[in-house]
Amino acid sequence: MNLPMIDIDDMDIKLQLDDLVLNVLYVKFGYFHQTMPKHSHSHGSYELHYIPRGKGLLIANGLHYTLTPGTLFMTGPEVEHEQIPDQTDPMAEYCIFFEIVSGPLHLKQNSRDFLKKGHLSKWLLDTPFWIGPDQENMMTLFEMLAREVSLKHIGFHQMTTNILEMIVARSIRHYHQGPNVLNAPVKTLNDSRLVTIENSFLYDYQSITLKQLADKIGLSTRQTERTVQKQYGMSFQDKKWQARMEAAAQLLLTTDLLIREVAIAAGFSTPERFSHSFKKYYNQSPSKYRSERHLEGMNG
Repeated sequence: MNLPMIDIDDMDIKLQLDDLVLNVLYVKFGYFHQTMPKHSHSHGSYELHYIPRGKGLLIANGLHYTLTPGTLFMTGPEVEHEQIPDQTDPMAEYCIFFEIVSGPLHLKQNSRDFLKKGHLSKWLLDTPFWIGPDQENMMTLFEMLAREVSLKHIGFHQMTTNILEMIVARSIRHYHQGPNVLNAPVKTLNDSRLVTIENSFLYDYQSITLKQLADKIGLSTRQTERTVQKQYGMSFQDKKWQARMEAAAQLLLTTDLLIREVAIAAGFSTPERFSHSFKKYYNQSPSKYRSERHLEGMNG
């Protein structure tokens, strides 16, 4: 099986790692047929290496390490290293070169302690060199990255950034493989309530009542009404009406349902009630709304 090519050197990609911003200088793939001479990186620069195939030898700070398929290693600032391929089975390598462009390294060294660093950024800064076997299925991520970069579909820059953040974060996670389980920050109570309210209008618009919503979020009906008013600038009933009308309009444009079937789906007891409400909201009947927009689509 051929390994997917990756060559990124002209895209502006910034990664977020806790309180650090990382500037990706390049991402490359290639085979080693000759020795990579001894070199080291400048202050704040790191190179992430992943060996998916082949064999070789890494000499880092005078110590020797065998490179085999699945080896992952990070070389940070001032770590002298060279790579010597096995000529009978040359190494393939994915390499990500990045520099820290904002965060603790760009402040006075004695001010680093007062910054709130997450575990990943702290491990990166405190570990200039690490090597070990891949435990995070990194090849899958590099395949995803290669696909995004080659296809260049809409949103590929954001997807490329997201995948690279995952690759860097998963690589650094290797530094402290162990049983520690860290809890992620949890939503505040208000955040959770907002999600519940949003989902109620999105999925339960046909039947949700103010009392039911209040019970879901643990507030009184008066408090719930005030919360909806603050969040959407309208009453609960107006928001529910808006949700039903927008859902009905979507059904009219994306399905072949009959008007009476759309009425039922939107929670109306009769087609007449639905048509009256729809016309009040959109200033035209459901059938006219559908036909005009279908015509616009054909002419567009």
